[in-house]
Amino acid sequence: MTQALHPLAQRFRGYFPVVIDVETAGFNAKTDALLEIAATLLTIDEKGMLVPSQTLHFHIEPFEGANMEASSLAFNGIDPYNPLRGAVSEREALTEICRAVRKAQKDADCQRAVVVAHNSAFDQGFLNAAIDRIKLKRSPFHAFVSFDTTTLSALALGQTVLAKACKQAGIDFDNKEAHSALYDTERTAELFCYIVNRWHQLGGWPPPMLMDDPELEESTEVNPA
Repeated sequence: MTQALHPLAQRFRGYFPVVIDVETAGFNAKTDALLEIAATLLTIDEKGMLVPSQTLHFHIEPFEGANMEASSLAFNGIDPYNPLRGAVSEREALTEICRAVRKAQKDADCQRAVVVAHNSAFDQGFLNAAIDRIKLKRSPFHAFVSFDTTTLSALALGQTVLAKACKQAGIDFDNKEAHSALYDTERTAELFCYIVNRWHQLGGWPPPMLMDDPELEESTEVNPA
């Protein structure tokens, strides 16, 4: 008899969702500094609801030779060389995040982590560039698949701006706290969970085909591509 998979493995075709937000010194992932990153891991609780489970957060030292646009620093209010930031290297931060993701992913019977972010191409681009820079082996993250809460919010809530989507979903959002990777990640995680759970409550999950054929629930497999 096949052992039942963790419900999170069944929910996203074996992908393990990790909510990511970054603060940067520009828009070019290859040349501009990554200054802050936060990652929220998710799980499914005893009621079958998707919920945040753990958040990791790091201030990052600019990599050697990194470009830093004054306009970006003015926008996010980060002083890259302020010793009170307690910044660490990209290697230390990403090694710690990937270690936690791999463990949680394995515990959830998932085979690959997928970035969840608001305007996910931006965050995923900076994450991938940093992983490449430090030559990190065995990254748990899919190189190009992502779940974009901008698109999901437009579909489910008629909003694309994070603050407005959160308000529409009944999630508190303080604009004074925005543009901190930690704050934005936690709000994005709440928003993603709200949308996924609302779809479930409306009867959209599981789809009829899965309900009619339980064997499909036990054969979830991620194509590496």
